[in-house]
Amino acid sequence: MEIRVEQIGDQETEYIEIGCHVRDARVNELVRKLQLWQGRVEAFREERQYQIAIADIYYIEAVDERTFLYLEKDCYESRKRLYELEAMLEERGFVRISKSVIVDLMKVTAIRPALNGRFLCRLRNGEDVIISRKYVPAVKAILRGEKGGGL
Repeated sequence: MEIRVEQIGDQETEYIEIGCHVRDARVNELVRKLQLWQGRVEAFREERQYQIAIADIYYIEAVDERTFLYLEKDCYESRKRLYELEAMLEERGFVRISKSVIVDLMKVTAIRPALNGRFLCRLRNGEDVIISRKYVPAVKAILRGEKGGGL
């Protein structure tokens, strides 16, 4: 399969086009993933409301009964609980890595062992988040392509 990317002007609407001989399960799965990827999450910062593209979220953290969405350089607050966002985003490649953090696996550049059975997860923006010992087996299973991850 060949992949082509064409840069278009700022005034044009972005699009994705799929050329295939037969619309089979493989193509349908690709379309479904693209549609999921386009979603948005409502968030707040300084009492202003924003619609944050799911594709822009690196990780989500719950701190003192508040939930924060971390982007490449920005942080927003969500009124949703962490478990609500986890359920909403698990089909989009997000996985729980600790009691208080879920991360977009597509934003992970490296995972390496840390102390006490934990792992360090390096994100594309250079930030590190910890995979706690309890979640390491599930994350490994997901990375191996096993459904469910064992939690």
